[in-house]
Amino acid sequence: MIILLLAVHILVAISLVGVILLQKSEGGALGMGGGGMSGFMTGRSTANLLTRTTAILALLFFATSLSLVWVSNRGHAPQSILDQGAPPGPAVPVTPAVPPSPTAPAPPSQTAPAPPSQTAPAPPSPTAPAEPPQPSPPLVR
Repeated sequence: MIILLLAVHILVAISLVGVILLQKSEGGALGMGGGGMSGFMTGRSTANLLTRTTAILALLFFATSLSLVWVSNRGHAPQSILDQGAPPGPAVPVTPAVPPSPTAPAPPSQTAPAPPSQTAPAPPSPTAPAEPPQPSPPLVR
């Protein structure tokens, strides 16, 4: 059913474009079309025929458009957002995964770990600027 309606809809759309292009332009339109009596279809009766045909094709176009919407939504029950309730949120806040460092420490050995030293140097702060490297001595020939 929907394929038949779609085929009729496409034929009506193409026919509507053709009938509109056959009509005589009355606004000048940059000097194209509608000049003098040399048109393909001229005369008062032709204008009435094309106007009626355009109106009929436009009504058919609207009717097939509405029919296509009705047929495509026929099997779906209307749903309300209020009936669905709140969307389920995550139960636990998600923390971003920390990528592994490129220089991973060596795996611990099977022996007991050494006790930490009491005078461990403080790690450099990440906001402190690094010292610039010392220039190498000049090459002597």
